[in-house]
Order: sequence, then C-alpha cells, then structure tokens
Amino acid sequence: MPKRAECLVANRALRSSAVVAALTAPVLLLGTASAVAAPGSPPGRQLTIETVSNPRPSLVSGGQVLVRVVPPERTHAGRVTVSGNGHDVTSSFRTQPDGSLLGLVTGLRDGVNDLSARAGGPGPDQRANLRVTNHPITGPVFSGAQQHPFYCETQAFGLPAASQPLCSAPTQVSYQYKTTAGAFAPLADPATRPADLATATVNGHAVPYVVRVERGTIDRAVYEMAVLYDGAPSPVAPDAGWNGKLVYTFGGGCNAGYHQGAATGGVVNDLFLAQGYAVASSTLNVLDTNCSPIISAEAAMMVKEHFIETYGPVAHTIGWGGSGGAIQQYDIAENYPGIVDGIIPGVSFPDPLSVGGPVSDCRLLEQYFAGPGASFTAAQKQAVAGFASYDSCVSWNLTFASRATATGSCNAAIPVAARWDPVTNPRGVKCNSNEQLVNQIGRDPKTGFVRSPLDTTGVQYGLAALKAGKITAAQFTDLNAGIGGLDYTGKPVAQRIAADPKALSAVYADDIMNSASQGLRETPIIDQRTDLDLAGFGNDIHTTEWSYVMRQRLLRANGTAANQVIIENHATPAEAAAASVYELGAMDRWLTAIDADRSHRSPQQKVLANRPADLGDGCYLSAASRITEKLTYPASGQCGAQYPVAANTRMVAGESLALDVLKCRLKPLDFRDYPVAFTAAERQRLRATFPGGVCDYGRPGVGQRAPIGTWLSYGDERTGTTPPTKVW
Repeated sequence: MPKRAECLVANRALRSSAVVAALTAPVLLLGTASAVAAPGSPPGRQLTIETVSNPRPSLVSGGQVLVRVVPPERTHAGRVTVSGNGHDVTSSFRTQPDGSLLGLVTGLRDGVNDLSARAGGPGPDQRANLRVTNHPITGPVFSGAQQHPFYCETQAFGLPAASQPLCSAPTQVSYQYKTTAGAFAPLADPATRPADLATATVNGHAVPYVVRVERGTIDRAVYEMAVLYDGAPSPVAPDAGWNGKLVYTFGGGCNAGYHQGAATGGVVNDLFLAQGYAVASSTLNVLDTNCSPIISAEAAMMVKEHFIETYGPVAHTIGWGGSGGAIQQYDIAENYPGIVDGIIPGVSFPDPLSVGGPVSDCRLLEQYFAGPGASFTAAQKQAVAGFASYDSCVSWNLTFASRATATGSCNAAIPVAARWDPVTNPRGVKCNSNEQLVNQIGRDPKTGFVRSPLDTTGVQYGLAALKAGKITAAQFTDLNAGIGGLDYTGKPVAQRIAADPKALSAVYADDIMNSASQGLRETPIIDQRTDLDLAGFGNDIHTTEWSYVMRQRLLRANGTAANQVIIENHATPAEAAAASVYELGAMDRWLTAIDADRSHRSPQQKVLANRPADLGDGCYLSAASRITEKLTYPASGQCGAQYPVAANTRMVAGESLALDVLKCRLKPLDFRDYPVAFTAAERQRLRATFPGGVCDYGRPGVGQRAPIGTWLSYGDERTGTTPPTKVW
C-alpha cells in the first residue's frame, strides 16, 4: 500500500537552495544537514543531500521521503553512494537531467533517521549527512493533540469503513475520462481508449484525457489527488500528462470538527486538468469540517508530501478556493509559507476570528430589531449594520451565528448522545468553532469551553448612522443599552461580551488574527472577488470590503500591497469562468517568472519585480471585457461604479479598515464627540452602558502585538500539545 504522507513545500528560498557544508543551527533546529570534505578537497561545488518532498526534514511523515543528492563538481553521479540508517539505498536513486540524483528513501522509522551520501572523485572523498525526523501518517506533525472523539466518514468516498480514532482506510485508485461531450465518466481500464475520449493539451502536446484519481487517508483526513494518466506514476520520472505544477484546493465554511468530513476542496476539475495541472485536497482542508488553518496547513503539507513522493518534484503550488477556502490560503501562506507558493482566494475573508465580530454583531442586532428595536426602519437597520443590504446581516445570523453556540452547529456525523449537555453530558462534544483552536488558545478551566477572543465591550453600534443623521440620539442610546451579548455557550444575555485575556495574547502572538506581516509579504496573491453585494445578492455573507481589509493589513505591515491584485467580476457563470481562466494563467506566469529569477533580490522583491505586466487590479465589465484599474476603498473609477463597496458592523462602529482589533482599548465617554445632543436621561443611560468608556480605535487593541514567527509547532504524536515553538 503506498505511503499516504505528503509534505509541505517550504518557502521558495528553501526549495531552491541546497543544504550546504557548514550549517549553523539555531537552538530549536529539528533537522540538520551537512557536507564534509576531507582536508585538501578541490574548490567548487560540494556534495549536498536534501529532502525534496518536505524541505523541512524535521516534519517528514509516512515512513518515506524523496531525497536529492547533488554530486561535487568534479564527481560523476555514478561515484555517489547513499545510505539510510546505515543501509545502502543507492539503487533507489536515478540521475536527473541536471546531474543530480533523485530517490525515494523508504522504511523510515518513527523519530530520528540518519541519511548520508558519499562521493568519490579525483580528490579526497566527500560526505554529506542529513537528519530526518519521521512522523506517523496519521499525524499530528505540528498541530498538537488531535480531537477526540473523531467520527469517521471514509465510506462517503467509497473507501471501506474505518475505526476511531485514526479513521484509516486503504488507498484506492480509480480512473475517469472526459468525453467529447464535456462530461467525466468512469473508466475501468485506463489503457482503453473509448470512442468518445477527449484530449487535453499539456505543454503544447495533445494527450488522452484520462484521469488517475487516488483516495486514501492522511492525518486522519480523507485525501484526494487527480492527475492525467500516463502509466504508473514515478517520483523520479515525471509523467508526460503532468505539467509539473500542482493546484491545491480548499473548501469553505467554518465549524468545530470532531468528524473526518465527507468532501474535499474538489480535485476532478476541468479548468486544471485540461492544462496538465495536478490537483490535491483533503477533508481537513474544508474549513466547515475543520475551522483551524493550522490543522489545514498540516494536512496540506502531508498530502503534498505524498503527492511529490508519488509523482515527483513540483515546480510550484497554487492555492485555490473561496470563502473558508480563501481563509485557509491567506492564513497558510502567512504562517506556514511554502506549502502554497501563490494563492487565488475567492470571495475572501482574512481569518476566522476577524469575521467573528460582525457575525456575533448580526446575531445581536437581529435579536434587538425583533424586540425593542422593532421601530427601526429598513434603511436604519442597513445604516447600523453597514452592509450594502441589511439582508447580509440576516444571512450571517441564519448561517453562521450557530457556530458560537455549544451544539447548534453539530454535524450530523456526531451522534446526538455524544454532544455536550450541561446536565446530562458536561464532557460531551462542543460544536463551537473555537474548538479547533484549543491547542493555541487553551480552555477556560471554569467553563470547559475554549477561551474566546470575542469582545463587544465599548463598541458603539450605529455610530456612523448617528453621525450621518440616519438614526436619532434616542435610537442610538436604546440600541447600545439593549443589544446585550452572548455567554460562553452562545446564549444571549444582557451583558456585553468580554474577551479572555489569554486568548487575546495567543491569537496575536501566533498570528491567528492574520497580520499579513510574515509569509504573505512574499506571496503572490490574486484576490478573486465575485461581487455578491449587488441587487439580487444582498443577502450574501461574502461582502466585498473583506478584500480591502486584507489589503490594508498588507499596506500597514509591509509598506506595500503590490503583491496583492484584486479582480472583481459579476456573479454570472460566464464572467466567473473568464476570471478563473485568466487568474490561473496569470498566477502561473507570475510564479514561473519568480522560479526563474536567480538574482540576489529578496523574496519580497522577486515577487514584486516578476508580476506580469498585464496583471493588475481591475474588473470585468462583461465576460469579454476586463479593464485594469487601481481599486480603492472607498470605491472609485469605472470599477467603483460597477462594483460599489460597503462596510460592516464594526467599521460603522468606528473601527478602521484593517479590522484587526478584537478587543478595543477604552477612552472616557465624552458627549462633545457627538454631533447630536443627548437628554439627561440618555446621558445617564449611556454612562451605565459604557461604565469603562467607549472604544478608542486610535490605539492598538488589547493584547495586540507582532507575531512571534512562522512555522510554529504545537506538538506532535509523541509530545502532544506544547507551547508554540518555531520549527526550523
């Protein structure tokens, strides 16, 4: 049975650099490589050995790893020998066109493994050593202790039933083909050529449109990968039907987990396969199954490692997916750079926690407008919510407010008897979306729930509406006095919501609140914004301002957002298809140019310098007409006229466009700050509502700080949850 592990591609600099002779290791270095030549060795290229399927040798999984050995400059590849844990594995290696040796080393034991290469030549022998730490294919590798219970859903993919807690199932391979009518059909024998078999064009050559689909389990998730079929795959001899590039897909939503998942981001996709791209994903890359970008990063790393060990080195990996799929792309590129090299997030949000404020606000507003605020008009509700249509708030309440409750969003795979109940089952499964972040945030010992960074203390709801004269002083007063909050179970209460200080500290330090200051600064981004704010889509949650929220964070953190391109299109199939084709091609050209850039520029400079000349902000006026134009917030120009951009509940309450303050610092309530006069009774009521003061968004939020770094580990299968440490 083939190994099901797949590894993360580290950053582009790591991927392209050799592991050379003297490597000075930080204290927390988990994997090392060295090349040692005897005294008097001739100058020139030294012998090197490096992991390819996972450039971070401390994070290898599944018992095998693809390894590259580069012989010394004056040594023929045939004079190189390779060993693993003292055993000769040279026969597994094959000489590549560039003169290096590539081989799949199998039989790794869990824990530390020692690989070495030896080269003879005209001078003294050279040796290169590499220490690899292998982890079980079931994970975890760096995400920390796994959820229990964990309900298996392998049968949703046609795999045999699996058992808790690992939910493992044997790998299965099946085949499909695309018909000349444009449909995908099953194919029992991939060597056959049906009469209605279509062709695909890969690297300028026509190939049969037959797809090899592999399914199995990695990191307790079901994974899928699809590639055009060209015989048995080999990691040392690439298939002619594969263009050497990978699209990794991510699915939407956001939920608590505790089950394996019944869908991936999707892999049988004509847009990708017809051009020769490989496609991969897993159930833990669907945020509605797993609302943790950290767990998603681990799953993607492991699946990608397995793909490379099956098919060979990947030139670059493109992230793809919308909504929660966009969150994963933004967050993985930021905190685990190199798993995806360029991202195309659709209808994007920056991270789960940024969205939590407006979602909870909408739930509270809906409750208020159904009761004491029933006299607010539709226009006033819209002004208080900030969206282009108040229906977006209604939709947030209907679709995602339950994620803040104890059991309101439990997946059907979780038995009712297993779910939390304060009386009958206090240790049961809690379906609050924060459950997936327990290894980062921790639990409140008083409640047993994961600590929450959600906060509404000091938030002045409807502030912009008051200043614009759309609501009265009396309405503003009553709204803020009566909106209430949610307790730790998600139950509405009279008190405002107060964040847990430890949660705030953790989410900023670990960059769970995406600061856009780490990996994203070196990542090409095409933000694919299908506009759902317009008439007919006013009840959609995917509002356009979020693309500009991320842009503002990039600008503030890095001084530029030139690595992020926003392209808007109407929500029509024709425009969406045209945008997808263009954006995929543009991203591929961008990454290909970066891959070829051998200059001494920094990674960030390479990203900015190699953006295609035709690629820039813009919008589709129709499926056949795309214009390039700088997009701004507030919107302006031709695109602004076609695609107006509104706000949300926190922005109209005074928060800046960056929307990165989870809990605001307070300032005294000063009635001189308002353009209206409050009565004595209203003043007294507002003082009671804001006893500590109101939000001062001119200062950083409580606990807000720079993140501690990328590639944080929260423990593996041996150590369990640990304080975050940096993986080198």
